[in-house]
Amino acid sequence: MDDARKAQAPIKGRGAASYVSGRYAVTEAVGVDDGWGSVYEDLAEAPRPKTEVTEERARSVVSRNDSPDVGFSQSINPYRGCEHGCVYCFARPSHAYLELSPGLDFETRLFAKTNAVERLRVELARRGYRPSPIALGINTDAYQPIERRYAITRGLLELLAECRHPVSFVTKGAMIERDIDLLSSMARDRLVSVYFSITTLDNRLASRMEPRASAPHAKLRAMRALADAGVPVGVMVAPVVPMITDSELERILEAAHAHGARAAGYVLLRLPHELKQVWREWLELHYPERATHVMSLLRQMHGGRDYDAAFGRRMRGEGPFADLIAQRFAKAHKRLGFGRLPPLDSSRFVAPRAPSPQGELF
Repeated sequence: MDDARKAQAPIKGRGAASYVSGRYAVTEAVGVDDGWGSVYEDLAEAPRPKTEVTEERARSVVSRNDSPDVGFSQSINPYRGCEHGCVYCFARPSHAYLELSPGLDFETRLFAKTNAVERLRVELARRGYRPSPIALGINTDAYQPIERRYAITRGLLELLAECRHPVSFVTKGAMIERDIDLLSSMARDRLVSVYFSITTLDNRLASRMEPRASAPHAKLRAMRALADAGVPVGVMVAPVVPMITDSELERILEAAHAHGARAAGYVLLRLPHELKQVWREWLELHYPERATHVMSLLRQMHGGRDYDAAFGRRMRGEGPFADLIAQRFAKAHKRLGFGRLPPLDSSRFVAPRAPSPQGELF
């Protein structure tokens, strides 16, 4: 992407405005007008980037972590990159490892782990495997649009249900309602919980911040459907963005509670690595009059920096503004009667049979 086109205009249906270079890139393309009209003066006239999906064979699918401020120790991401295009997504910098842009490439150059179910079966069948809840689709959403075509999440969920293995979700995709048959069945044995990530209730703002994620009302509708089916449901107000979405905090909690959510959390906007540039471009395009104030408040909450990655501070921040958000959340949380979702049960796990080259004899 040439620098001359950066941040001139938003791209319809996309969150990022340019191909921000990754931190491991050894070269960077810069466009120069050669007099033949090869550089678009108006970004709106440029061809819109299409979604490309590369099918890949993963060697393993379960990732493990010991981070003290996340609620799981293992996770599975069926896809790399995410077509939802959420401009604020903390996972965008992971595309730099693929020598791709954390900007537009993250939401247009996707990778589908087509052997994920096969690999998970192998990992669950290992003799030393000890079950603990698996978070499905954390780095990138398990219910992003390409799931309709590949159904990898559905296959993983079927295997986890077969093995009676606990699983949790955080999603912005109302497509999860498709799997309500499996989810409701697993819920009866305390094997599943679902959090819906809601950033705003404003459809127009949502279309700018998360252009291909489900609309706010669709998330609430899916939340209600899952709750009515007996699936434990919570809401994650994420991210909370000062001067953009923070005023909606109480309204989001109220709407979620009315649609069946019985637990709630929140996360402040996080800006690791290249996401700082992606976010700044978006601010200048959509809220130029607020951009300086927004970044000033973020720095106040992160010790004078755009982002503080330290455990304990990266999710909630510090300082007066961060404290005010925490107090508002706590007050609304108590007033609405939110609690905790039931703990998931790992004791019911039944290991699958390991794949055998000889097949089943009996």
